[in-house]
Amino acid sequence: MTEFDRQMPEASALPYSRSRHLPPYRGIVAVDAKDFTGYPAIEHGVISKAVQEVLEWSFERAGLAEVWKDQRFPNSTGDGYVFGFDPAWMPFLIHPWLNTLQEVLAEFNVHSVGTVRIRLRVSLNIGPLPDGGDEFDGNGTPRNDTHRLLDSRPVKAMLAASNESITQVAAILSDRCYQDAVAGGFTGRHPDHFIEVPATVEGKRFGQQAWLYVPAPSGNLYDRRILGDVVVAEREERNERKAADGRPQGRRVPRSAVYQRGDGSNMNVGTVHGGQTVTNVGGDSYGGDRVEGVKFGTVNGNVGDIVSGDKNEHRR
Repeated sequence: MTEFDRQMPEASALPYSRSRHLPPYRGIVAVDAKDFTGYPAIEHGVISKAVQEVLEWSFERAGLAEVWKDQRFPNSTGDGYVFGFDPAWMPFLIHPWLNTLQEVLAEFNVHSVGTVRIRLRVSLNIGPLPDGGDEFDGNGTPRNDTHRLLDSRPVKAMLAASNESITQVAAILSDRCYQDAVAGGFTGRHPDHFIEVPATVEGKRFGQQAWLYVPAPSGNLYDRRILGDVVVAEREERNERKAADGRPQGRRVPRSAVYQRGDGSNMNVGTVHGGQTVTNVGGDSYGGDRVEGVKFGTVNGNVGDIVSGDKNEHRR
């Protein structure tokens, strides 16, 4: 047999041509050092080594040495590191590992004053990835998305806007990771510790909903430059609704609908903000004056006359 008689490598089937088993689901964690390229080239190797050492220390201190030992398809990215793991551990990476990583980095940076300081962005994701022990295992859309999330605008801006003496870690979770581990109640952190953000990457066709988590926050977590106007507006509206639920009666509650009912009339006390519904009971029609001055919302039903200005002016 000559070299020309060798069997050609088996080609993979075309997408959508036949059904195949999904690859095993894996958790993916990726980290990136902030301002890596800003350091002199002579320090790059030192930083790359230090990143892996800090990660190993943090996993051991968090009681997760098993995860570090059993990592799948590990790879150094120069200014960071990535590996896969059993997704059953994902809740523990969210908490306590992210908080422990913050603590380890804070200690490391205190002792490295005058040399290198390491602050990390962290990305967490879950998805099906090839993991059969081959050289090219771990490649697929979930891993690509993990790196895109790591490079996305919100997590970069969050770390840049925070105090470097306080915030050493800024993490971003894919929506799948958040829904499975956090919203599902499996991790030791309440959902209110997380901030939903639109994750986009400059110059890339990528956009996903994701979730920020900062173990030691500093600065303005609700900066519109980080979260985007829509996210901030929605959060402010939710906060107003929560505050309104806890306010004592008699205080103004913005954008709340007022429903009142009376026999043969509609009763208003004070100023009405929001919508107002008038319901006629028993089939009778009630007429009368309608809102004076500025009207908020819409009054439904038989409203009769419309009066502007002082309602009682013509009766004096």
